[in-house]
Amino acid sequence: MDDLDSAIIGVLQVNARISFSELGRQIGLSTNATAARVRRLEHSGVITGYRAVLGSDAPLAEDGLEAFIDVRLDPARKSEEFLEWTRRITEIRDAVHVTGAYDYLVHIRVAGTAALDRLLRSMKNDGGATHTQTRLALR
Repeated sequence: MDDLDSAIIGVLQVNARISFSELGRQIGLSTNATAARVRRLEHSGVITGYRAVLGSDAPLAEDGLEAFIDVRLDPARKSEEFLEWTRRITEIRDAVHVTGAYDYLVHIRVAGTAALDRLLRSMKNDGGATHTQTRLALR
């Protein structure tokens, strides 16, 4: 990955619906060269997908609760399945594999306690978590 790839990713993170021609104008490449680079980033797994985030699902940066959840997976659950599940959940900002008593540390932002409860239930019912420990960020 080079500086142009990084520039492409930066623009797509702000506006994933941008046309290849406009993206190319912003980064200084032709439409065809830009499209080829985006497809290469998709094919190599750097870009894994695009999604629509609804206003009701995406709290503003200062609103809602920010939390960190330690997650222990069901031993029968594959890590890749859990990571794929996390990519579909808009409230999940990041999920990292860690050492210690838990398998993952998940960074989230939710609208409030009801949304946190729904996410934790889904994490156990759909994501394969057997144990969780949640810590709220105070600042």
